[in-house]
Order: sequence, then C-alpha cells, then structure tokens
Amino acid sequence: MKKQLLSALFLIIICTVTAQANKDDILQDLEKNHNSDQDVVTTATLKSASRLFEAKDDLTTVISVIPSGSTVTVIDSDSTYFHVIYENNEGYIFMKDAVLSKSTKPAYSSQKDSSQQVEQEEPSVQAQQTGRLAYLEKKYGKDMAARLYAGKIWKGMNSGMVKDSWGSADKINRVINGNTIKEEWIYRGTWLYFENNTLLEWGAVKK
Repeated sequence: MKKQLLSALFLIIICTVTAQANKDDILQDLEKNHNSDQDVVTTATLKSASRLFEAKDDLTTVISVIPSGSTVTVIDSDSTYFHVIYENNEGYIFMKDAVLSKSTKPAYSSQKDSSQQVEQEEPSVQAQQTGRLAYLEKKYGKDMAARLYAGKIWKGMNSGMVKDSWGSADKINRVINGNTIKEEWIYRGTWLYFENNTLLEWGAVKK
C-alpha cells in the first residue's frame, strides 16, 4: 500500500513538472514571435529628390528636401503620400518618389551595443545635413541658405534657387514671345510662374 502511494505521488510530480515545462516552451515561442514582429521595420528608398511636407494638404509647409537615394522610415500611407520619418523629422512625401522595402533591425545583445550603433549612425546623418547646408551657404550665403534649406520660396527668386529649395519640377510649360520667356513649373498641387527666369507668382493647381 505504501509503495502504491509513493508511485502515485511520483507520477503526479512528473506530470506537474512536464506541464510546467510545456507552458514555459509555449511562453518562449510567443515571446520569440512577438519580438520577431517588432524587429521588422518598413522603409522606403527615394528614387528622386522629394520634398518633406509637414502637412500633406498644404504644399507650402516644406520641412526639407530629401536627396535621391536616401532611406526613410514609413509610418503609414494613402493613395498619394507616404507618412515618413527622416532625420528626426516627421512628414509626408509623394509616393511616386520612393520605393518600399523592408529591413530587419539588428538584434543587440545589450543596451551598450544599441548605444554604440546609434553613435555610428549619427555621424552619417549629420554629414548629410551639413553637406547640403554647406553647399547652399557657399552658393548663397548663410541667411539665404537657411531659407532654402527650410524649403521656402519667395517672389524674385531665380529658377536655380527654386530648384535648390524644392527640387526639380514635375513638369515645365514654356512660352517664348520675343525677348520674354514665360515658364510654368508644376509641383503636384502647386504651380509657379516665372518670367525671364524670375519667380513672380504661385498658387494651387485647379483640379
């Protein structure tokens, strides 16, 4: 009788340990799958230079011009725009200017490794920002370079300055009448009017 009780007690202990082990395995699998989902980040690579807008419904709210070949993190999208993060700036770019891709975040063994990775990435971002700003400052001087770097436009600009601020136009309509050259530059929802290479007016494209 005593042996039977000991055998029964032994079986109960084994079943309990096995069930606990199975439970731990299930939890580990769930945690592994969860971490795997978190590691996937959607990115996009720019096919051509694109303006980063603060608001997609207002094309005058240009934050900066993102150079061709740059990579942005995609938060969301609709039929026309990608909602992205670029150089700690959040905004919208035209979908036609970028190609979607997926990248996996590297798994860091410790917090120290993660901080080292950030330190390695920051110089390249800073170099890109500094390079564009330095180019504009050398060409136009500090005050005007700051305005162009921020994506501003104003009456009296020449076409080269507009291109340095907003990038290349999607379409250019040109009419030559005697000594007068009239141009209409189209940037998606905005038109810009030039006469003899000078910006005179702009407005929203009528749909």
